[in-house]
Amino acid sequence: MHKHLRLNEYKVLIYRLSLAYIFYFIARILFYIFNINLLKVDSISDLLSLCYYGLAFDTTAILYVNLLFIVFSILPFWKNTNSGYQKSLFYLYFGTNLVAYATNFIDFIYYKYTFARTTIVVLNVLKHETNKKVLLFSFLYDYWYVFILFVLFSALWIYLYKKVIVAVAVPSKKLHYFGFSTIGFFWVVLLIIGGIRGGDFNKATRPINLLDASRHVKNIVQSDIVLNTPFAIIRTLFSNSFLKPNYPNVNEQVILEKVQPIKQYHNNPATKPNVVVFILESYGREYIGAFNKNSKIPNYKSHAPFLDSLSQHSMIFTNAYANGRQSIHGMSSVLAGIPSFKDAFTSSPYPKQKIESLVSTLESEGYNTSFFHGAANGSMGFLGFGNILGFDNYYGRTEFNDDSQFDGFWGIWDEPFLQYMKNTLDKKKTPFFASVFTVSSHEPYIIPEKYKNRFHEGGVPIHKCAEYTDFALKRFFDEAKKKPWFSNTIFVLVADHCNQIYYDEYQKAINHFAVPIIIYKPNSKYVGVDDDLAQQIDIYPTILDMIGYRKPFRSWGRSLLDKKSSQPFVINSTGNIYQFSKGNYICTFDGKTALGFYDKNDKALKNNLIKKRNPEMNEIELNCKAFIQDYMDRVVDKKMYFKQ
Repeated sequence: MHKHLRLNEYKVLIYRLSLAYIFYFIARILFYIFNINLLKVDSISDLLSLCYYGLAFDTTAILYVNLLFIVFSILPFWKNTNSGYQKSLFYLYFGTNLVAYATNFIDFIYYKYTFARTTIVVLNVLKHETNKKVLLFSFLYDYWYVFILFVLFSALWIYLYKKVIVAVAVPSKKLHYFGFSTIGFFWVVLLIIGGIRGGDFNKATRPINLLDASRHVKNIVQSDIVLNTPFAIIRTLFSNSFLKPNYPNVNEQVILEKVQPIKQYHNNPATKPNVVVFILESYGREYIGAFNKNSKIPNYKSHAPFLDSLSQHSMIFTNAYANGRQSIHGMSSVLAGIPSFKDAFTSSPYPKQKIESLVSTLESEGYNTSFFHGAANGSMGFLGFGNILGFDNYYGRTEFNDDSQFDGFWGIWDEPFLQYMKNTLDKKKTPFFASVFTVSSHEPYIIPEKYKNRFHEGGVPIHKCAEYTDFALKRFFDEAKKKPWFSNTIFVLVADHCNQIYYDEYQKAINHFAVPIIIYKPNSKYVGVDDDLAQQIDIYPTILDMIGYRKPFRSWGRSLLDKKSSQPFVINSTGNIYQFSKGNYICTFDGKTALGFYDKNDKALKNNLIKKRNPEMNEIELNCKAFIQDYMDRVVDKKMYFKQ
């Protein structure tokens, strides 16, 4: 009696957990359908193969989420089967499972902006936002069909759960029941441990993590099909990706030779022009015609007429890439030359240290420094990081002090806020350094009502926002050029990361990071097109080279104007995999070894050449290791500045 009673409970438990697998499979298929243009899969059999490999990751997530439910289902209580206890299990099951399941649905949409499964880093960024409820309701309103899908599948899940119930029974021999239950409990615990680890009890192997999703894929973007979002969040919940790797073939001499972490330039006379850096929210290279003249995109249309015009009088870098995937990554990369890989540097345990940056070096030269961001003060973590960098002034929505210009979601519309910035700079003593982070070219993709007939959606919703921000920039430059400080100012314009994609060329994995870099100085020699590799972390040393800054300084990037001291390269991360481009190849690297080498023009990472390794590939892998080694050493040991 007691064995049959418990076995019946175990069968029902297996059924209930099996339902989770079924609905995770459905979520995976929907995730693929919603992002089919980004997740290139050759055939249905390949998709099913990826789903099969995803079972290990589903197992880990399902067991973590259902840990309490499983324990309370198999504890040797006498009243496990009564209706009150089973009702409690019902609420525990769906109270945990539906919250976790919802994160998969969020990534149906959010993946288009980050090109990676959501991790705990996103939650760390959101904690700085004061408008969480507004953003949530905006998401539900704009993507109501995703919410409806979630409700429908949740209802089906609940219906199927209730179809199979545990029969009410009381054990006649409680001692036997307890003994059998105890043995069963320990067996289930062992199975849970194995399942959470990924089906392996071997001490020599670590529990599966996000990197393991790349082991069975033809293209690294497919690893996001293998993963599920609850797994990505859980596995990064208490992780610290900032660990020294200690590569055996990387020593101080290799780092000095390959990375050159300390830069010093003598190319230009010492001058003190003003410096203004625009970090343009979500403004991918795709939207600007001047950067796509050689892209061979059929029927291409630009959405940035002003930036196209400005580019004719600027130095533009048409092969430039972001060093991160989120806004806060962009701020640290552009202003401090600090890329972000698996996790944001600003979300690590190490950002509160002395950091050499554009702010510190220019302040040492007598510059007044300011940061402008039209969102609520503290949004995105910018105020906190700005304080660490040492900005003299922070100007946000509070200082703007006119919420009639608030967009209702993120911050002050770009046009009035850039005018406010211009008026503020008019009063500054020169030389000054200012950086602004725009807000309007962002989901939920709205523009001021008065411009609804002027700027048009185009292929994707962000196009009208790109046109509006371009117009706001034109208004800024039209007014600023009337002021005496304008003619002696270096302007840099760069995106923080990419966003909605319209053209197939930008669906390619490497081009998910494709951003514009524009350097404009009125009536100067800096005019032309440079198609060498460039990246956000190059902006900091480039500006110091331009102004003739003489002292040595810490920089992982290189001056884009110096063709002698170091070779062009780009490093970034999908969140799981490093991507390192240099010379003739792109290297994908998992933190321990190279996963693939691709021709520099194979931006879709289709043809892996790793079986044809050559000396240049070996050199690129060593260069990648040296960069990561020095990066982790300096971050962890708090050596983010150069001691004179």
